[in-house]
Amino acid sequence: MTRAATDKWTDPATIIGVGIYPHGRHPEVSARSMALHAIEQALGDAQVSWRDIEFAAGGSFMSGEEPDSLVSELGLTGLHFMNVRNACATGATALWSASSAIRTGAAELALVVGYDKHPRGAFNLPSTQFGIDEWYGQQGMMLTPQFFAMKTQRYMHDYGISDSSLAKVAAKAYRNGSITPSAFRRSPMSEEEIAQSRPISPPLTQYMFCSPNEGAVAIVLASQRKAAELSDNPVFLRGVAMRTRRFGSLNVFSTSLPLNDEPAATTYAAEGAFAAAGIEPEAVDIAQLQDGEAGAEIMAMAETGLCEHGQQEALIQSGQTEVRGALPVNTDGGMIAHGEPVGANGLRQVREIVLQIRGEAGERQVSKRPEVGLTQVYGAPGTAACTVLAASPV
Repeated sequence: MTRAATDKWTDPATIIGVGIYPHGRHPEVSARSMALHAIEQALGDAQVSWRDIEFAAGGSFMSGEEPDSLVSELGLTGLHFMNVRNACATGATALWSASSAIRTGAAELALVVGYDKHPRGAFNLPSTQFGIDEWYGQQGMMLTPQFFAMKTQRYMHDYGISDSSLAKVAAKAYRNGSITPSAFRRSPMSEEEIAQSRPISPPLTQYMFCSPNEGAVAIVLASQRKAAELSDNPVFLRGVAMRTRRFGSLNVFSTSLPLNDEPAATTYAAEGAFAAAGIEPEAVDIAQLQDGEAGAEIMAMAETGLCEHGQQEALIQSGQTEVRGALPVNTDGGMIAHGEPVGANGLRQVREIVLQIRGEAGERQVSKRPEVGLTQVYGAPGTAACTVLAASPV
């Protein structure tokens, strides 16, 4: 398969500040307050003030707010603020927008924020919101666990992935989440507890799924010139790419399954991000992958090019995706441990890679300080986004 037609980025933007509001259930805290907390933390990390920011982009999928209204508390400076809403790619879209502003010279300092406050329970949005007739939702097809289970089951059959590997992925998530202060689920669980928990949609059990919840993440970006003034350890945003589904790929909210077998949108997003970065997948030292359920992480490993289809079984069983493994995946516990505030999720992944590259991940710091990291998200109705981050600009 040829790489997506994406020119290599020149003069990539840098990340000099990150902030987070811990993910979980916060009935006493508004979505707005969580976003402001993350922003103030990111500004402090970057050692800049809101008045220094020249461009901002913000995304929230379920809060019902317009992110640009945050300027009422942050300060009415007249900056360009872009509102973003792009399902699970919301954070990556905001990041791409801010990076573009810096790379084109429209700004030297930019900020992105993603936040959400979801009700309890699985996503069950109106089918008409995704261009599907009402009958689809009336049949219960908008509840996503059944789709993800079906896709996982088919993948396991085709590529020899065991039930044990699903349980190992989830157990790793809870183990990593237990040493991550921002995580929602902070208690380790054994593979046996996970495998024997209530079946939701076979082969997936209750504790193999993430939970939609609440949280916020903010990131400060700078031009390389500005970063040289402000930071001793900038992380370079070498590439961001978003892609939508192609005919023939199996996607959430599909109303039928074509006979041809087209790769997932993630494959093309990863190809675009790697091409923009001028980096091959083999160079990746650490990855943060979509794990709304355990099967998603397994499939994304191959869809992003980190391994061949079917190789995940050996990598997982031998512990290579653990924090101390050769290819650490979801070192902060991912979505299974953090939950999924959609607007924040992609930015949380980026924050974790930034901390790992800076050597500031604490107990979950990987054995070898990474030079290159990858993030990947996938969301309804077939949108994927990937970012490539690195310790150096070239």
